[in-house]
Amino acid sequence: MIGWPTGTRIWLAAGVTDMRKGFDGLAALVQTQLAEDPFSGHVFVFRGRRGDRVKLLWWSGDGVCLFAKRLERGRFVWPQAAGGTVLLSGAQLSMLLEGIDWRRPARTWQPTMAA
Repeated sequence: MIGWPTGTRIWLAAGVTDMRKGFDGLAALVQTQLAEDPFSGHVFVFRGRRGDRVKLLWWSGDGVCLFAKRLERGRFVWPQAAGGTVLLSGAQLSMLLEGIDWRRPARTWQPTMAA
């Protein structure tokens, strides 16, 4: 996982996105539909219609980076809203990219008593 600079916000674009879009197409979506600045240094996450692909757009300070991931099995957990954005933490983004439900993570073990 990439270590984002301090203060970087991670925006998840609700709804579906045409995964044929590249750098310029996704930057245009950030400006027009999300009303954000694609050159702000924040990360913008988009999901395809089938739910098995995501793309991340990030301005690193000297260029735009485009990261893509396809799950071989399962789907990325996404909000039901048709539009808008959701602000994620770095930990939530890591869970999302692993195919884990980032909305309701559950601990597998809870201590009951200190010995």
